[in-house]
Amino acid sequence: MQPPFDRAAEDLGNAIHFEHVNVTVPDQRLATLFYVTGLGLTRDPYLMVSDSNMWINVGRSQFHLPDGAPQVLRGHTGIVIAGRQALIERLTSVAKKLAGTAFAFSEHNDHVEAVCPWGNRVRCYEPDAARFGRITLGIPYVEFDVPIGTAKAIAAFYPEIMGIPAELNNGDGTVARAKMGKDQYLQFRETDRALPDYDGHHVQMYITDFSGPWRRLSDRGLVSQEDNQYQYRFRDIVDPADGKPLFTVEHEVRSATHPMYLRPLINRNPASTNRTTRCCATTWSGAIRPTSAGWRSCAVRCAWWSTRWPATRSRRMRRLRCCGW
Repeated sequence: MQPPFDRAAEDLGNAIHFEHVNVTVPDQRLATLFYVTGLGLTRDPYLMVSDSNMWINVGRSQFHLPDGAPQVLRGHTGIVIAGRQALIERLTSVAKKLAGTAFAFSEHNDHVEAVCPWGNRVRCYEPDAARFGRITLGIPYVEFDVPIGTAKAIAAFYPEIMGIPAELNNGDGTVARAKMGKDQYLQFRETDRALPDYDGHHVQMYITDFSGPWRRLSDRGLVSQEDNQYQYRFRDIVDPADGKPLFTVEHEVRSATHPMYLRPLINRNPASTNRTTRCCATTWSGAIRPTSAGWRSCAVRCAWWSTRWPATRSRRMRRLRCCGW
């Protein structure tokens, strides 16, 4: 008997999680105003807690914001965050303090686009199961602007070199789409606009077949950095047919055995303030929508434990994986 399920819909390919976007920023205070106060995201309370770097949690993913000359991603990052009107109010509240920078925001039919003080664009969407699956807080995609005529070969690069499924879409423009995890993608949209030079920003993903892509990249001289046993990097996306460079953006590639894989991330509820807070209302109940009421309570309970007993958080927070953390 043929089962009434689409089994292929659950295939991921080699990439199993997209974790972070890294851009350097020259002012940690302004970055805090934009990413934490304005967007309503959460600074990682465990790592990079000094004044020279800041990791910002977005559900199960992050923005990494080390000190340095401003880097601007050539495209935009899409995030899912509930509460459009509250988001607009938060962005309005920081406008005065961000005056004189590139900060701006605008409302559109299905999203709000916010621009950081140095020009990075973030498109903020409400949760939408039809578009973003079970993500209620997270990064469903990062989209890059690429030259005309490159998307088809980019869509060939990821499966052939990285073992990552990719497709070419020709609906609203020509877009190559590589699957980075459950409901997560790198997108490459062709444009005829002149593109700025690459400035060193990077994206990071976890893969299961770690050595196979490394060998294929190494054979083509594309590995740009050997970080450690669990991590390497490459920058150039090339046409697998002839090696022609197509687009440059650094990929930080981690193995699924990396010590930081699925490290629990704390996400506050930005609607909770000192005037409105109540028990169990200060954190999101989960970055991915649970599939039962019991799992919802598990996610809240585990988040509560982690904030009170950090030394035991690794053991306790493993429970979040069962409820879609």
